[in-house]
Amino acid sequence: MNILVVSQNYYPEQFRINDICKELVIMGNDVTVLTGQPNYPQGVIYPGYEHNKKFFEIIDGVKIHRVHERPRGDGGALNLFLNYYSFVRSSKKFVKKLDENFDVVFVNQTSPIMQAKAALKYKKLYGTKVVLYCLDLWPASLSAGGVSAKNPVYKVYKKISQRIYGAVDKILISSKMFKTYLVQELGIDATKINYLPQYAESIFEKVNFKSNNDKLFNFVFAGNVGKMQSVETIVKCARILKNEPIKFHIVGGGSALEECKLLARGLDNVLFYGQLPLEKMPKFYEIADAMLVSLKDDDLISYTLPGKVQTYMSAGKPIIASGKNELKNIIEESQCGFCAYPENPMELAKVIKKFMAYKDKAYLAKNSKNYYEQNFKKEKILENLVKELEE
Repeated sequence: MNILVVSQNYYPEQFRINDICKELVIMGNDVTVLTGQPNYPQGVIYPGYEHNKKFFEIIDGVKIHRVHERPRGDGGALNLFLNYYSFVRSSKKFVKKLDENFDVVFVNQTSPIMQAKAALKYKKLYGTKVVLYCLDLWPASLSAGGVSAKNPVYKVYKKISQRIYGAVDKILISSKMFKTYLVQELGIDATKINYLPQYAESIFEKVNFKSNNDKLFNFVFAGNVGKMQSVETIVKCARILKNEPIKFHIVGGGSALEECKLLARGLDNVLFYGQLPLEKMPKFYEIADAMLVSLKDDDLISYTLPGKVQTYMSAGKPIIASGKNELKNIIEESQCGFCAYPENPMELAKVIKKFMAYKDKAYLAKNSKNYYEQNFKKEKILENLVKELEE
């Protein structure tokens, strides 16, 4: 197939769509990506990509077209609004320059959902079908930023989301609970919604299980440190457990990173490493007795299964979670770890102590790996994706 991918974020930003496009090329497809200027999560355009530099590249066989966008800055509401709409405006203009040879358009729908407008513009021009991969649920994601469902802004984006989800030809959802929301809250046709969970990059499948011999427990959080992730819950938990033989390793960047650093002042059991390249991540998985995942206490956000869960499982690591609904269901179903109620540092501390006292940690690790192999294996997910695109 000749596939056009619309994704506001792409390499050198660290998103799984980078690996998906690379693998689609290896499978014999032609892939062209329409994306913006890389600036996530720091909010500053990456060196070498300023102005009109590298607006066309070929990386791993993927043809990449970049368009101008306003960087997200410190991630405040106004900055995000300008960032989102600058990409929407630029990408809608750019699709007019593309020829009509694409067989299908694939939207990697993180936030914002409005990035799909470029795909729908191309569909309007040439009648090409659009497949949307829903990774962030809109307008539900707005609630993570504190926008109430009663807020007029939320209501506007609910209508926008209904139009976009309704206009695409197929929706692939990364979490099973997304379907309930899309059908019941937005009135989307259930017959065009299929489940396609995320997978982990192969680099993590080679990580070995670590047995704790030195009596110092290492817990690692890896990923975006934003409002939705509620990493401050982990930091508050670290303060509760400051006298325990524990180190908390926070690897990643994001809009809430500085707030978490301030919260951790005076603690010597919390270490921050910032955003690191993908190839440097396995060493942190290697030292981890268990991996951490946390989410904000929000009913709609809890429909999401963070992609880091698949990554943790692919490495065969026990998981300590702070969340509910989809995340809690997966942890319990897989029997790979323990889950506390979201935004409850005291309960998270109890869960961590429960894990520390648990005698057969290798059992949790084995369950984690087995669940990944049975449900999230990369080859299986990619095969299903190709079938959806071909259909």
